[in-house]
Amino acid sequence: MLIDAGDGYGEPMNVIISGLSSPHVLTLHGAINFARAIGFSEECFGIHLGGYMSADLGDGNGWVNQTIELRQDYAIGGTCLESLIGGNHFRIFVQNGTVVNSGALFLAVSREEPITENHDVVPDGYNIGRNQLVSAAVGKTWFNGVKYHTTAKNITGLLAPGADGINHDIAQDGIVTLLTVKIV
Repeated sequence: MLIDAGDGYGEPMNVIISGLSSPHVLTLHGAINFARAIGFSEECFGIHLGGYMSADLGDGNGWVNQTIELRQDYAIGGTCLESLIGGNHFRIFVQNGTVVNSGALFLAVSREEPITENHDVVPDGYNIGRNQLVSAAVGKTWFNGVKYHTTAKNITGLLAPGADGINHDIAQDGIVTLLTVKIV
C-alpha cells in the first residue's frame, strides 16, 4: 500500500474511495468534482512541476503512474497559494486492471511544507493529511450542482504502521480510511 516515491522509499495510500461509490465519482471528471466539494482542485494553472509517482494496486496493471494530483484549494489564491505556502494534497490511482477491476480510487494523501521547504511532508503529515481530507469529506457536501453523502470506515492491516520504508522517515499510524461516496 505504498506508492514509489523514489530512492527506495514510499508514501502510504491512506485513503480509498470504494468501488461501491456512485459510478460517476469513480471517473476522472467525477473524482475532480468530488475533490472540489471537499476543498481541493487541479494544480495551479494545470501545471505539474513535481515528479509523477507510481503504484502497483495488485490489479494486474503492475506499476502505473498517478492519474492526477489534486491540491488544497484556498478561498483566495486557490491551488497556486497551496503551491507556495503548502497544505494538503493527494495523488489518485485507479484500480482497473485485468485481475481486479473494482474501479476504486486509491489516494496517497499528505500535508506538505511550503515551496521554501521543497514541499516536503510536514511531521506527522501522512496522518494529518488523511484526517483533514476525511473530515472534509464525511457527511453531506456539494459542488457544481452535485450533492454527495460520504461515509468513512477506518481499516487496519493493509498498511504497516511506523516509518520503515516511508519517504522522509515520517511515521504513520497504519490506518487506511475507506470512503464510500454516494451522489444523492
